[in-house]
Amino acid sequence: MPSVEVSELIAGERSRVYGLISDMESYPRFMPSLNKLEVVEKGEGWTVTSWDTSISGMNFRWLERDEFDPGNGRITYRQVSGDLKRFEGEWRVEEADGQCKVTLVVDFDFGVPMLSSLLNPVATLKLRQNGEAMLRAIKSRCETERK
Repeated sequence: MPSVEVSELIAGERSRVYGLISDMESYPRFMPSLNKLEVVEKGEGWTVTSWDTSISGMNFRWLERDEFDPGNGRITYRQVSGDLKRFEGEWRVEEADGQCKVTLVVDFDFGVPMLSSLLNPVATLKLRQNGEAMLRAIKSRCETERK
């Protein structure tokens, strides 16, 4: 199963960086491939979000459950229904020499074995590019507003 992991060092307090990442409704500003994101349910320490995104001209929609653990700087997510067989991962925000190391992990499976050799490399590249773009946008926002 394909997995993507990207990290970025960001100047700023861990709680502030975590707060930006946990603001799910702001993701459309960071994700160029995201058509729509909506929080459909919200509880103590969790949300269910509806996603509509495009990767290389193909649209994907899913619902995911997001679990928030601010004390440990983690957000875990997993698809509960949608177009992919499996889509899950986590955000980690860790202290790192006076900065924050932010890591995004995405594990996915299209569930179509005959097409995986064609789809997985493209999706892996697009997810990596999208994750890097999100981290750059978060870094810029954190470091610009900090000054």
